Amino acid sequence: MDTVILIGMLFAVLGLGAYTVMIFNGLVALRNDIEKAWANIDIMLKQRHDELPKLMDVCKGYMDYERDTLLKVTQARSLYQQASTMDQKAKADQSATVALREVFAVAENYPQLKANQNFLQLQKRITELENQIADRREFYNDSVNTFNTRIQQMPDTLVASFMHVAPKPMFKVEAAEKTDVAISFSAGR
Repeated sequence: MDTVILIGMLFAVLGLGAYTVMIFNGLVALRNDIEKAWANIDIMLKQRHDELPKLMDVCKGYMDYERDTLLKVTQARSLYQQASTMDQKAKADQSATVALREVFAVAENYPQLKANQNFLQLQKRITELENQIADRREFYNDSVNTFNTRIQQMPDTLVASFMHVAPKPMFKVEAAEKTDVAISFSAGR
């Protein structure tokens, strides 16, 4: 009888150990998914920031009176290049998005610029990148949501506290990105 109880306890301990390892591995996989999702966003942001100098060069010849708008794009690009943390890159990304929206809105005042083939190609490329970035942000937030939910549910929360993991922040849109772009019709060509 003692052997049966001992074998039963051994199976219970082994089962609990295996279950704990499965939870641990699942949390590690989710954490890695978040890092991968952010790395994918970062790649797209780099591609967009690599396109910005080309866009600025095309616009400079046409947008003589829009130096503030062009300066915002340059500053946003500089912020991104200096950013080292995920939060800094996210803020730089939001600045660039707002600045690009302004550039494209102001370009409406310049028919010659709107007709420029290089500008149209760059606008199309950057718009495609913006859409891909939005998709990747959504995947990132889905991964973060799954991770944050898991580490707050029982019994995963016990393993998560052992791993010293904390909830990850979601990628949020700043209020500036939600507002309409103000278009000034002063001094257009």
